[in-house]
Amino acid sequence: MSIKKWWLIGPLLVLLNLQSYAQQDKWDLKRCVEYAVSNNVSVKQQDVQARLAELVFKQNKLSQIPSLSLNGNLSLNSGYTQNPQTFGLSTSTLYYNSYGLSSNVNFFNFNSLRNAIAGSKFAWQAANAATENIRNNVSLNVANAYLNFLLTNEQAKTAELQLRYSQASLANTQRLVGAGSVPELNAAELESQVAQDSSAYITALSNVSTAILNVKAYMSFDAAVEFVLDTPSVDKIPIEQLSNLQPDLVYNLALVNQPLQKADELNIKSASKYVAASRASMYPTFSLFGQLGSTYTNQTQELAGYNLVTPTFPLGNVTVSGNTYDVYQNAFQQPYYKNQAYFSQLNTAFKQALGLSVNIPILSGGSLRTSWLRSKLNLRNYELQRDLDNLTLKQNIYQAYNLAVAAYQKSESNKKTVQATQRSFEYAQKRYDVGLLNTIDLLTNQNNYFKAKNDLIYSQFDFVFKMKVLEFYKGQGIKL
Repeated sequence: MSIKKWWLIGPLLVLLNLQSYAQQDKWDLKRCVEYAVSNNVSVKQQDVQARLAELVFKQNKLSQIPSLSLNGNLSLNSGYTQNPQTFGLSTSTLYYNSYGLSSNVNFFNFNSLRNAIAGSKFAWQAANAATENIRNNVSLNVANAYLNFLLTNEQAKTAELQLRYSQASLANTQRLVGAGSVPELNAAELESQVAQDSSAYITALSNVSTAILNVKAYMSFDAAVEFVLDTPSVDKIPIEQLSNLQPDLVYNLALVNQPLQKADELNIKSASKYVAASRASMYPTFSLFGQLGSTYTNQTQELAGYNLVTPTFPLGNVTVSGNTYDVYQNAFQQPYYKNQAYFSQLNTAFKQALGLSVNIPILSGGSLRTSWLRSKLNLRNYELQRDLDNLTLKQNIYQAYNLAVAAYQKSESNKKTVQATQRSFEYAQKRYDVGLLNTIDLLTNQNNYFKAKNDLIYSQFDFVFKMKVLEFYKGQGIKL
């Protein structure tokens, strides 16, 4: 296929392709942002951190509840062992079984635990705010990529229009050359212009594809899956009045609305509570404890009864008045024993304990004091981070406002430039058609006109994005 036929058929194929895309489901900015915040890896990672912070908070709350534990022990000892109930030593096989129930409650620790609970709660809230901040950053990046796509799409339309103008001029000039009205040089110069415009158009289409890939990247969308973005006109994108977005007003609202600033304040509150908790840990801790328990051994015996014993042999004899008499012991009851039953022994050995304990830290290698000093430095670090974030926020807002003003002024100037270059191009076209203007001058006017259109498109989208940044900082979100 010749280059000339490609210049005529190529744009037609592109238009047919665009029409097929138009029939597909289109993604607007809202849908893109919702998909991005649901699938972005950074958002998911921060959400995991927020859940971990929530678990710490819940664990600290549960630490207020008295501890309760049940334990059991079963052992078989053979050899020279000690009976755990009678403490007697014997060489035998001893079967031992024990049960225990214990509880402990910390009832006074100078609010160390309470401050730790409050600190973990603020830390959890700060983690949630940090998650929201990442969502906002992702939304802003998606919006920027989306607006860049709209910009490249409009530039592609302008490049296509310029190519059509060049192709029409070439076709008309070729007819005039055939009629002998103009020299062949005119056609050759226009052919060169058509080639340049075709290259610019192909580059513009490539920029559109690249912009779509960038949108997919910020969305964490599969690059191999095709999707069509909605293309609202830049003139129809709602923008708040610049007078309502004064930087001092936007900054004061951003300090309250932006999740990063909320996270900074919550981190400071959390660190303050942890400072108090660390200081309280250096003071005594008072606790109540209680215990229940019982034991069983196979060598524990109990009284089973008595046997009547009548002695059959004399203990000795005595002599009274020269007579010798045998002396016998009176009959008596001799006790006998048996192994005590399992549950009876558990009932007999049942014991209870209730007490008060105090833990006074005296020497700990400086760990408690170091922890307290570290928590104070951590608090200071959060305060400095807040100041840095607020300073960065203020700089970004004032910079966005100044750039928005400059973009607006540039856009208004470019509108006038487009009007002037359009009139110049129209006059040049008319003079060229009647043979009063050479091809180079015509192409110069044409290129000036389309360059002015591209500059206008860029300044319009630049202004829109800067305004959307100000609206974002004001707390209005991002919408097109």
